[in-house]
Amino acid sequence: MRLAEKVVLITGAGSGIGRESSLLFAREGATVVAVDLNGDAASETSALVSKDGGASSTFQADVSRAADCEAMVAFAESTHGRLDVLFNNAGVMISSDDDAMATDEATWDLTMNVNAKGVFLGCKYGIPALRRAGGGSIINTASFVAVMGAATPQVAYTASKGAVLALTRELAVIHARENIRVNALCPGPLRTEMLMKFLDTEAKRQRRLVHIPMGRFGEAREVAQAALFLASDESSFITGSDFLVDGGITAAYVTPE
Repeated sequence: MRLAEKVVLITGAGSGIGRESSLLFAREGATVVAVDLNGDAASETSALVSKDGGASSTFQADVSRAADCEAMVAFAESTHGRLDVLFNNAGVMISSDDDAMATDEATWDLTMNVNAKGVFLGCKYGIPALRRAGGGSIINTASFVAVMGAATPQVAYTASKGAVLALTRELAVIHARENIRVNALCPGPLRTEMLMKFLDTEAKRQRRLVHIPMGRFGEAREVAQAALFLASDESSFITGSDFLVDGGITAAYVTPE
């Protein structure tokens, strides 16, 4: 098993990439700490892991709050003895996010607090735990929009994910000699509830879809497979990377005919 005897903390574990990763990581031998703002959703994920024969525990946390992030890491260590992998995956995409003129300050602040500050706080409290374990892997969920513009305006989301990339690179350099790897996972457009709520009309979906060379939205389970690689020792010489899982969208930004 690729994650045998490893303890993995996954934020945003109640749905989408987080839930699929929780299930996959547990199948590969990990003990999963499923963290989500929605405690019921996190519990549902843990129940699915248990039903599948895996080991999991649940913790409710708001990743934009320092006390919650400190507590979730402490819970992982006190409950399972160590922390080997931190997957900072929690994020928001708000329907009122638009261009710079239309996006209100509250939308900007909430998006940055969860998507960027939440990753910072996860690392702030997670890195000491990884040090205590002798090293480990941090995976930060960014996005393809952090490396190129999005066809549908979402300036707060794009800026927040750009911050994740910059933070990831710096932390990777700082902690490279400590056996702590830090990588950014950059999904392309996925058929998840979060994105489908943002692309809430067929016109918006087609505007995004037409730019994907593979001609379809990705699935959360496909991103979970990439996260598994970054979490495992198979990626032992990879750090500071922008790991794109995007159906080719950043390689060839196709324009509609």
